Amino acid sequence: MSDPWDGPGGRATRSRTGRVPGQRGSGPGGMRPSGVPAAAGSRGRTDPRRRPRLTGRGRRVLKIATFCLSVLILATAGAGWWFYQHLNGNINSVSLDGKGGTEKADAFGRTPIDILVMGSDGRTSAVDCKLGGGCSKTGVQTGHGNADVEMVVHVSADRSNATVMSIPRDTMTHVPACKDSVTGQSTSGYYGQINSALQYGPACQVATVHQLTGIPIGHFVELDFSGVVKMSDAVGGVDVCVSDNVYDTYSHLKLSKGTHTLKGVAALEFVRSRHGFGDGSDLGRTVSQHIFLSALIRNFKSAGTLTDPTKVYDLADAATKALTVDDGLGSVRKLIALAADVDKVPTKRMTFTTMQTAPDPANRDHVLVGAGARSLFSAIAGDQSLTTGSGGKSAAASVTAKASATASAVPASQIAVTVENGTTITGRASTIATALTDHGFSSGTTTANAPSAATTTTLTYGTGQKAEAQTAAKALGLPSSQLKQGTGTGLTLVIGSDWPSGDSYPGGTSSAPPADTQAAVSNAHASTADQARTCAKVSPYRTVQINGVPMTPAQAYAAAVAEPDSDA
Repeated sequence: MSDPWDGPGGRATRSRTGRVPGQRGSGPGGMRPSGVPAAAGSRGRTDPRRRPRLTGRGRRVLKIATFCLSVLILATAGAGWWFYQHLNGNINSVSLDGKGGTEKADAFGRTPIDILVMGSDGRTSAVDCKLGGGCSKTGVQTGHGNADVEMVVHVSADRSNATVMSIPRDTMTHVPACKDSVTGQSTSGYYGQINSALQYGPACQVATVHQLTGIPIGHFVELDFSGVVKMSDAVGGVDVCVSDNVYDTYSHLKLSKGTHTLKGVAALEFVRSRHGFGDGSDLGRTVSQHIFLSALIRNFKSAGTLTDPTKVYDLADAATKALTVDDGLGSVRKLIALAADVDKVPTKRMTFTTMQTAPDPANRDHVLVGAGARSLFSAIAGDQSLTTGSGGKSAAASVTAKASATASAVPASQIAVTVENGTTITGRASTIATALTDHGFSSGTTTANAPSAATTTTLTYGTGQKAEAQTAAKALGLPSSQLKQGTGTGLTLVIGSDWPSGDSYPGGTSSAPPADTQAAVSNAHASTADQARTCAKVSPYRTVQINGVPMTPAQAYAAAVAEPDSDA
């Protein structure tokens, strides 16, 4: 069969350009001239040294495609940049100025994270006035208000565990001298409710909690009323359970017995309710808040929340608009890094606790730091893991305890020391006694003046109490050569003129003893974030009233038939 390119009597003569005389050039892609079929085995043959030439139309199509691709790339990059800048612009940050102390790295150079999470009751916007009420006479307020919620969130240096400790807002303590860098409002210091320190700025609240607990706090996060609403909506609602019908006529929370998904205002009513749960005080409210936060964390970690771009955007936008943070967290990148660190901790290793309290004899509406609280503070400050209310130590806590000290089996919380001042310097015994109680030693630690002046500091212990003395000496950096056994009982530390200042012995190496984790969780309402079926205990007491008639929250629910439920 002859080649279709052959003319009569043989192959057609080609020009140097490869064209057949009298024929139009081949089209794009090596197509043959119109009407000329290709022979078998010759399909697509082109000169490998030659690139196909584009027609004017082809060049226009290629330019348009290139332009569209460039626009798409720029638009995608621009949207990402706009999104990043938009979120950064949402964040309001304030400097802590080092007022919360500094976290110490572990033996591997890893540093724990300590954050004070605060919920402000300030009505500083029309939205917060509507949500919180109380603005009918004052109008929109200025400043920060009080810290309605205070939680110390500790994430361990190895990111294997976390502890959340609530501090009741009615706790009485000493507020240090502070000045708000934003409003200029200042105080020279006073004795009062711990939540009032926020009036002088977030840094003042951090400094107050640090002074009370001894826990170094490197960051803070503050939310207002509208912030809680935005966050609960962004995650699609939070599942909570109540043990009975409940109607808190103060926070307006009204729910039937059982499980509910709370969004928006209903979520705010739940976390603000202090008359609906427990004994009707702030102590009961901290437990219900832990239930809410546990559910929020489980929701955040659940499949789909972090893989859905829409949910991620809504959550990021809501979070950055809702939060005021320290400048150490004041960017999207830093907040993402924090979220990633928290996400590493399994829910079963996240322990929620409430600081142990004792009644304030001066005011029945106030509380003081109670038994066990110092052990809880020390456990957090010492980066020790807590597990459940049973007081059992996790494996991580046991390793930490063994590595950090050759301490006695007797926990510091059960060791009391009599500290005597053998110097001419006023207040030396008090300084050392305070250092010991800050390390978790018994509140039975006392002070006195030594019977005579002492040149050398000594720690005398009774029969069978050498291990206790070693624990105290290690906490103060006191050499073992200055310990001696006496004939009496108990531990007596005489401060000599060789220790004129400070709370660590000169030249010594002090180390806080491991905290008693059983004492740390005793009466602290300890629970872990994986306890999904825990219901908030509705108060059995007459903590609310309708038309001036006192009744229980369950009775109020039955009486308020016309009032819609919060999740209706």
